[in-house]
Amino acid sequence: MLKVAVMVSGGGTNLQAIIDAVESERITNTELTAVISNNKGAYALERAKKAGIRDIVVSPKDYETRQEFNRALIETVDALEVDLIVLAGYLVVLPPEMIEKYENRIINIHPSLIPAFCGKGYYGLKVHEAALERGVKVAGATVHFVDAGTDTGPIILQKAVVVENGDTPKILQQRVMEQAEWILLPEAIDMIANNRVVVVDGKTVIKN
Repeated sequence: MLKVAVMVSGGGTNLQAIIDAVESERITNTELTAVISNNKGAYALERAKKAGIRDIVVSPKDYETRQEFNRALIETVDALEVDLIVLAGYLVVLPPEMIEKYENRIINIHPSLIPAFCGKGYYGLKVHEAALERGVKVAGATVHFVDAGTDTGPIILQKAVVVENGDTPKILQQRVMEQAEWILLPEAIDMIANNRVVVVDGKTVIKN
């Protein structure tokens, strides 16, 4: 049984997609152990409560230094003894020592087809604003393992979404969530839970 902690900063729509997929058994062999947020007011915490999942807040605002926050975050995650950490709209930079400690055990969803519109400064609506400004015809989402870079870890899954005439960043964001993110993230978790993803030489190999 794969024990999973989901980390989220806001509304938690991707978290809800994961919860629904576990309940409908599209994600198998998986237990949602905890939801961790940096934001006391995140609606994601309410989603966790409704689903009977432990909700935890570790906020930088509660610590005098970033080092203290980083230590508290790592200690919190370590105590949960999880097998996989899922970043589902978590807007805090993870401590390097945590990324190293949980190598190939942290995954992230990014709302573009990496390597397009990714890296520092590209998050949330900013990604979709940049895509529309560039005039791309295809957007999408990527699930990848987290490494020391920003959006540079081994790619697990990608899904393309057509950009339509008249799209605004918000309309495109919603379509990418519905047609890609909410599908890919549960699928990636299920693949990992059933030992279908292996990282070899910095790239993923998907087993049938």
